[in-house]
Amino acid sequence: MSRKAFWEDRYTDEIYAYGKEPNAYFKQIIDTLSPGKILLAAEGEGRNAVYAASLGWEVYAYDFSEIAHKKAIQLATEKGVSIQYQIASLSDLEFPDHFFDAIGLIYVHFPDSVRFENHNRLSKLLKNGGHVILEAFSLNHPKYQLQNPAVGGPKMETQLYSEGKLKNDFRQLTFTELNEKKIHLSEGKYHNGITTVIRMFAEKSI
Repeated sequence: MSRKAFWEDRYTDEIYAYGKEPNAYFKQIIDTLSPGKILLAAEGEGRNAVYAASLGWEVYAYDFSEIAHKKAIQLATEKGVSIQYQIASLSDLEFPDHFFDAIGLIYVHFPDSVRFENHNRLSKLLKNGGHVILEAFSLNHPKYQLQNPAVGGPKMETQLYSEGKLKNDFRQLTFTELNEKKIHLSEGKYHNGITTVIRMFAEKSI
């Protein structure tokens, strides 16, 4: 099954795969920031995009899943907000550099082969003074996944993150937070249980 086919299948159910509520860490951080333009990468069914829009952000999002796009627009309509959502991959985006005040990367697991390049591309889209909010499964995640498959996440080490990888990828940013944390996930059908994640909040200061 191709990567695109996997995600189309994941989002086929009427229920929202990871729920309709925003990721807890994303909510914690976005609640402290003044609204501007935000990009949600590989945003899936729209839970974080819709929440940001409810706070007054001008929201842009993308994902290559047509089903996810449809459900995200449905969720935005349900919540009475507007989001600009493209069916696309990162390489398809045509935003100018220094366009966004914030970028959200919530469980966006770029493989090692393209991770640095993609994170660098996203950093260029960020204004000086803009922020990146990231939460992703860490290199220690597989042992928790083995004990509890319901916690979800990638099975390949090359798609998992570490403080070192992200410190290198975003070395032009200033880190307010970059650490591994053990948490209990409760996000819809596919993120449930205890695991370890990397949380990052950083500012572009050059």
